[in-house]
This record gives sequence, C-alpha cells and structure tokens, in this order.
Amino acid sequence: MSGVPQRTLLLWCPDWPVLAAEIVDGVPATDPVVVLHANRVVACSERARAEGIRRGLRRREAQGRCPQLTVVDHDPGRDARAFEPVVAAVEEVVAGVEVIRPGACATAARGPSRYLGGEEAAAERIVEHVAQSCAVESQVGIADGVFAAGLAAREGRIVAPGGTREFLAARPVEALGRPALADLLRRLGVRTLGDFAALPAGDVLARFGFDGALAHRLAGGRDDRPLAVRQPPADLTVTADYEEPVDRVDAAAFAARTLAELLHERLAGYGLACTRLGIEAVTAHGQELHRVWRHDGLLTAAAIADRVRWQLDGWLSGSNGRGGTRPARPTAGIVRLRLVPDGVLAQAGLQPGLWGETGEERERAHRALSRVQGILGPEAVVTAVLGGGRSPADQVRLVPWGDERVPARPGPPPLPPAPAASLVPGAGAAPGAASASVVVPPGDRAGRRAGRGRAVAEPPWPGRIPPPSPAVVLPTPLSADVRDAAGEPVVVSARLAVSAAPTWLTVGDGRPAEITGWAGPWPVDERWWAPAEARRRARFQVCLADGAALLLAVEGGQWLVEAIYD
Repeated sequence: MSGVPQRTLLLWCPDWPVLAAEIVDGVPATDPVVVLHANRVVACSERARAEGIRRGLRRREAQGRCPQLTVVDHDPGRDARAFEPVVAAVEEVVAGVEVIRPGACATAARGPSRYLGGEEAAAERIVEHVAQSCAVESQVGIADGVFAAGLAAREGRIVAPGGTREFLAARPVEALGRPALADLLRRLGVRTLGDFAALPAGDVLARFGFDGALAHRLAGGRDDRPLAVRQPPADLTVTADYEEPVDRVDAAAFAARTLAELLHERLAGYGLACTRLGIEAVTAHGQELHRVWRHDGLLTAAAIADRVRWQLDGWLSGSNGRGGTRPARPTAGIVRLRLVPDGVLAQAGLQPGLWGETGEERERAHRALSRVQGILGPEAVVTAVLGGGRSPADQVRLVPWGDERVPARPGPPPLPPAPAASLVPGAGAAPGAASASVVVPPGDRAGRRAGRGRAVAEPPWPGRIPPPSPAVVLPTPLSADVRDAAGEPVVVSARLAVSAAPTWLTVGDGRPAEITGWAGPWPVDERWWAPAEARRRARFQVCLADGAALLLAVEGGQWLVEAIYD
C-alpha cells in the first residue's frame, strides 16, 4: 500500500446500466426504467427516481410505486460493450486510462492537467469530448486516490490537493460501499467517515478484520491501491497467434477462456494473482488495440476470461455511443491476442505443488468438471465450503466449481466436545450441565443462564453443537413427536428444564422408535434484539434402539429432526 495517494481523475457516467440498455437494446432512458439483479433494483433512470424508486427496492415494491415501469435484467457484458466507445473517446484526450467498472474509468491527473492547462480545464475537455463523440453525459472528479475521486465525480467536484481527508470526513459510512460494515458502524455510533477514520487502526483491524482495515484507510483518505503499480516480469505475459483471423464473438470467447486459463496458471506458478489486466490485440491489417481492466480483488481464471470476452465483444461488435457516429471497428479479424498482468500481488494460496508442478491430476479434474458445467450449467457442479454457524445447515455453503470459495459466515475453530455430549444408553444429561457446556458471551441471554457464577470464554458462535458433525443434513426438517416412558409429550421449559427423559420418538407418520440414549439441550437464542428475526430453540442428540443417531430440535413446542449421524 502506498502512503501517498496518487492524484486521480475519474470519469463517471450516471445511471450507466440504464444508458447501456438504451444503447444496446434501445430501451428509452427517458422513461421510468430500472435494472434488476437478484430481484432488486441496482440502477434506475431519473424519471424512475422521481416516482420514488431507489436502489435496493424489490421488484414488486418498485412496480407498486410506478406501474408503468420498464424492467431490464442486469447484464455486465452489455454494460461493458456499451462503455467501450466512452473509454475510446477518453483515450483520444488522455493516455493510460483504466476501466474501474462499466460506467467509470480513471487516469492519473498529473499528465492531463499539465498538458491541458490545469485540472479544471482537463475535466471540462474530457466531459465535452465524451458528450460530442458518444452523446453521453458524464461527470469528472479529481482527488487524492481512486475512492475519493469516485465520490467527487458524483458531485462534479475537484478536491484541492491535500484536502481529501476533510472532503471525506463529513460523508456517511454508507459511502464505503460495504452495507454490512456500515450497518454495524451505525449501531456502534460511528456515522461518518471522519468518525471512522479517527478510530485507532490497530483496534479497527482487531475488530473488523482485513476488509475493515482497508475501509478504514479509504475513510482516512489513504487509497489502499493506487493507480501506479510495478510492472510484472515480461515472462508473465501470455500471447496467442491465430492462423485464421478471429472476427466472430463466439470464437473470440473461446480464445479468451483458453488464454485466461494459461495466464492464471502461469501466475500461480509464481505465487501471484492479477489485480489489473491489460488486453492487447492485433488485427490482420496491423491495427493495434489496447485496454486495461481494473478489479477490486484478485482476478480468478473465470474473472479474467469474462473481462477478455467482454473486451473482445466490445471491439468486434462495434457498439455505438448514443446518438454519435459509429466507432471504427477493426477492419479485419484478430490474429494476435496478448494478456498483460499489469498489476500483481503475492497470493500465498497459489503456490506450486510439493515437487514444483502445478498438479496434473488437479488440472485434469478441473477440465472435466468445467466441461460438465459447460454442458449442464454452472450450478451442476458444486463444492462444499465450511464456515461458521450454530446449526449444521448454516455451516456448509455449496458454491459452483471455479467460483471463489468464501464461507457464508466466518468459521471459528470447532468447539471441543463437552462431557455432556456423550450418548450414554439409558442416561440423559442434566439440563444445567448441558447448558453449561455451551460457552456463550455474557451479552447473550442463553450465555447468562449457562455461565452465571463462573468464568465463561467467548467463542464466535455461542450455542454451536459440539462435534462430531452429522453426516446427513436434511434440506427440510421432519416433524417429530417425542414422548416419555408414560406416553406423555416431552416438554422443554423456558429455563431449559426437560419435563421427563425422552423415551419414544415418532418421525412423521412412522412407527415409534425407542430412545436408548440422549444428550442436551443445547440452547440457541438468535437475534433476540430484532423481534421479526428472533429465533429460539434447543437441540438434542438422541440414539435409537436400531443404532441410528439423530439431531433433534424443539422450537415453539414442536419437535423436528434436523440431521442424521453416521
């Protein structure tokens, strides 16, 4: 990370997904239009905002506010293709443009300001040229660092050198673009970027983790990744030559995927990952094309392939700016494609194998699974990612093969088995002992009951069942009936007192099965501070006469079978 953020000029096109839909699909941007992703509004036109529609609204609520609403699906490829003429227009004025995302691009401000007679003159010249070439409205912001320049662009403002920290101080924490972190900061009383930047950096890292530390640097006006990065060694660049010129988008997409995998494998051999990608192409007539893509994170092989495909699609389709002249598409097909990792970072997780190779077996498996995905779809091949959570269903997340393996919840190390967790035939754990084995922070109500009068540790997931983990987690819990030796229903009180030892278990409409051993209850009192989301239940482990072992839960007086032990 650089200690002195680079002076950055950023061009931003408001409501770009809406404008891209107009440019590519002909949807009038002057009408009430929304772009949806995952059934929520990610962008809307000016007329839609006048009807009360905002980002984050669900589709039904947005249509309720404006019945005449035009709905467009989110398409990153369409946004990138439509943005290509805008980037080309900016490059006609300045050099070294980087695409932050479709709708925003940035460059170092020093060169344009010195050549065009100052930062304000450079901003006016770029905005005017984009409007004349592409008929697209845009705004330019200049500040120290990409993050501050992006906020300044939304106001069309030039922040004086050295004044970025004061410019950011009054902004709300939502400007960080991290909703979960912003919600937590507001509940802690931190409402502005200035308040957040005033916190000690060490305390922020300890409390919010690495991502929170990066956000803390941004809030203080210290860009975590400036535009100028070191040039990687020349041998990291990958090049492909084609005997037959590539002039179709489908052929270009195939070429992009093959070359992206080759680049990713080469970087992995050096323990590196790409953060900024340069795409270069040469046509059969000698025309040279070049573009740089920037990404907030590490580019995987799939992410590299997507960006190369989007860029080639933009070049070959010759998408047009709104109302402007059609940009000159290549006069011939592409005969050479070159990928340059313009920004790299060390990635410990990408080291080679024990003997120096990247792993032929893993590569064969990757190709086979990728082929299955190509035939059946990305969701046809999934892998399990272990994470945190109190129930077995919360601790496993299925992600498509090739996607980033990030757990849905941060996973702590497994809790050690509690003495009360052993299933002893004919014996049950006393409620007090069972609840005491669940270690909970003093702030949790279940923890106050379990840990009263003794020192209690503070693991991240209070109420998590002890190991071993069940072998089968049911997608939908089965209703059950638990009764004692006298045939009366077993009831768990609010103080976790079990009315009698569980003796008989009936699952659904099946026959009663004898319970020979049981342990519990393990109480869970989740989100009790939010009545609409509160959930309170207790879990039991039971062993049946036929040797089966089950995980039961009782919630609101109803018994459920959640999982099966092997």
